[in-house]
Amino acid sequence: MKFDRITVVHIAMLKLSKLSLCLLAGVLLTGLNIVFAAKNLNAADPKKVDADFKFQGEYAGSLNGQYDVGGQVIALGGGKFKMVLFPGGLPGAGYDGEEKREYMGTRDGDTVNFEGGTTSKSISDGKLTFEMDGQSFSIDRVIRKSSTEGAKPPKGAIVLFNGKSAKAFKPGKMTEDGLLMEGANSVEKFQSHKLHLEFRLPYEPTRRGQGRANSGCYLQARYEVQVLDSFGLAGKHNECGGIYTIKDPDVNMCYPPLQWQTYDIDFTAAKFDSEGKKTANAKITVRHNGVLIHEDVELPKRTTASPLAEGSSPGFLHLQDHSNPVRYRNIWVVKK
Repeated sequence: MKFDRITVVHIAMLKLSKLSLCLLAGVLLTGLNIVFAAKNLNAADPKKVDADFKFQGEYAGSLNGQYDVGGQVIALGGGKFKMVLFPGGLPGAGYDGEEKREYMGTRDGDTVNFEGGTTSKSISDGKLTFEMDGQSFSIDRVIRKSSTEGAKPPKGAIVLFNGKSAKAFKPGKMTEDGLLMEGANSVEKFQSHKLHLEFRLPYEPTRRGQGRANSGCYLQARYEVQVLDSFGLAGKHNECGGIYTIKDPDVNMCYPPLQWQTYDIDFTAAKFDSEGKKTANAKITVRHNGVLIHEDVELPKRTTASPLAEGSSPGFLHLQDHSNPVRYRNIWVVKK
């Protein structure tokens, strides 16, 4: 079969177009693979931690029976740590608000040694030890449990997730061990309500800032209470328990990674008149791990990056996917 010059050129252009599409698809797939690779699913598995994990966490006790102190030890990856010492005890459990102190440490085998200060500080065998002038005092590693962990839904509550099915969310995906994955929107929509949910942050020691165990609990898909690994940090609006872009939590109650935490939220929806003009701001009260961190706070606007604009219509519960494997369980709502 013979082809004229125009036909040959046309066929060549078609082949180039197909090649371009294939290359474009390859670029897109490569980009997607980069995104997927960034989500380290092993970080959500308590059985797949590194040698630093057993040192990170909370320590609390009394030094010589006279001085209560709390310590939060944050793993930074590669045997590096930061420790924050709280006079009076841990946040929400004795910390008196006085100046806290920070120290950097390095792991040497089964011991972590910290630099700075007038005392020698080290961790081994589950104890944080202080040494000075020949005297030694130790406090123990502790694992706190929220007072509302495992709270049962009261009569009349709407159970969104109990580990048996994710059908109350769309999309909604479960892990093999019965936990709800991040990136879920409730099918049912709500006005004023009370919410209980439990979440577990992944262990991601080499990540920093907003890249470390980031998710978010969006009431009505409009107002975010941040979910983030903020263990040992200052407690800002963009950290765990913060109302994003609006208010810092009164106390940073974030527990260490891979430890179950709770939010108990009382939400009152904004009010609008018949013409759609807002007549009253939404309000929110939040308890993080059983401790009050926001009380009757007005929300003058929707928070940044919320899926829905403010309005009179009900909205869904949105659990944000920010490329970190945050896990959820025991989620229920009581309408007001």
